[in-house]
Amino acid sequence: MTVGYVASAELPTPWGTFTLHGFEDSDTGKEHIALTYGNVASASPVLARVHSECLTGDSLFSMRCDCGSQLEAALEKIAKEKRGVLLYLRQEGRGIGLINKVRAYHLQDAGADTVEANEQLGFDADLRDYSMCKNMFAHLQVSDLRLMTNNPVKVQALTKLGLNIVDRIPLHTGINSHNAKYLATKAGKLGHLMGKGEK
Repeated sequence: MTVGYVASAELPTPWGTFTLHGFEDSDTGKEHIALTYGNVASASPVLARVHSECLTGDSLFSMRCDCGSQLEAALEKIAKEKRGVLLYLRQEGRGIGLINKVRAYHLQDAGADTVEANEQLGFDADLRDYSMCKNMFAHLQVSDLRLMTNNPVKVQALTKLGLNIVDRIPLHTGINSHNAKYLATKAGKLGHLMGKGEK
């Protein structure tokens, strides 16, 4: 995967002004972004979030997942600390794409959980690829992370890329009656650490 830097610009948000960095994968044409706050290139570990695109949660305020709430919470935490980075990766629906995500939602409406729905459509439970993170973090001169995530698989994937995860910071937010089954499935079938029995 060849992911290269394209350009940067200021991005004012409700929590503060971030710097927006654009990256493009020359092999696939996919575009990814990074948001940074403060000086992230210094030697000390950086508060970070690696967030996969969720149009329904991030932009349409869906309560079927916790994605939008996690995105907002991560940006708020970074701004409060006045230093950090958020990678926003274009891999909708854990990698199956937007229209297949709608198909998966239809199957969930009929009783399937989020993993079963993906599998009924012929996909693995999680098709996300984090390899683009290596070039993105390298461009930002970031190697040591305090990573905001509930997903130990993400920690393992980034560690295999040579990033040093010095701390995993839980990100429990956006819990509601509409996503209770979804969150339980993430914990039970995908191994996400959702607060109960966490070390």
